[in-house]
Amino acid sequence: MNNQPRPSFKSPRFAQPATFMRLPHTDDLAGVDVAIVGVPYDGGTSYRPGARLGPREVRHQSSLIRTYNSFQKVAPFDRLNVADAGDVDPPPVSIEKAYDAIDARIGQIADAGARPIVVGGDHSITLPVLRALARRHGQLGLVQFDAHIDTWDEYFGGKYFHGTMFRRAIEEGLVDGRRFVQVGIRGPMYGEDDFDFHREHGITVVDIDQVKDRGVAWTIDEIRRIVTGPAYMTFDIDGVDPAFAPGTGTPEVGGLTSHEAIRLVRGLRGLSLVGGDIVEVAPLFDGPGQITAVLAANVMFEFLCALVR
Repeated sequence: MNNQPRPSFKSPRFAQPATFMRLPHTDDLAGVDVAIVGVPYDGGTSYRPGARLGPREVRHQSSLIRTYNSFQKVAPFDRLNVADAGDVDPPPVSIEKAYDAIDARIGQIADAGARPIVVGGDHSITLPVLRALARRHGQLGLVQFDAHIDTWDEYFGGKYFHGTMFRRAIEEGLVDGRRFVQVGIRGPMYGEDDFDFHREHGITVVDIDQVKDRGVAWTIDEIRRIVTGPAYMTFDIDGVDPAFAPGTGTPEVGGLTSHEAIRLVRGLRGLSLVGGDIVEVAPLFDGPGQITAVLAANVMFEFLCALVR
């Protein structure tokens, strides 16, 4: 019998400790197909901190989501055994030690046969997740929803922060640049040479103007053309316009709408997805009604539905 969210007709949505969609919390992953795991770490941020509080708030706001997806035509909890595996305990004072803790926990989840859906935390946490999954699945394809390219080299002399992890992932052989697409990129850059790394490694950028001008359906077709084989999704909430998602550390105007974001994630269904994440939700900067955390929770649900084959 698969795990099921606590039924809202028997237990009000505001009752009980917060887990994702009020699923059972467990450390025992035997028989689990998908594990929700939080990574409350924001030591890689470069502007506004606070994403360490994201996992708790996203879980809290997920309590409203119902269990059937009428657009993807799937009841994921009938098809997949899903559990909330709690949080990684990353040391907040060392990014390298935090990476070790994240890598180890994601490795445990993968070794148990479960696919992780990770909620961060700042975007730097994606690198150790990719390390753990690539070690088990081989070099990965990657779809990145984001305002920023995150392929810069160093920050104040350091190799690790939330703007370098995809350069490191390519350099470490975790991700195949030819199967890597970035969607929603926008905002000012440092110079045209910011894209030299992309040209060298075959990374595809679908910038925000292309998404808006050519449409969501065209964008999904591009993603599906490029991202083949075992693949991972990473969704930075700042890929969404701050009108819809103000609660983030590095907001950029002119982004995706919440509707476009949801439709794009739905479009991943059928890809060979080994896991995914939603990152950079900073509740202290969120708008009325916690709209950023509400959106992040729904992105997670849509991604969960996309994992059903």
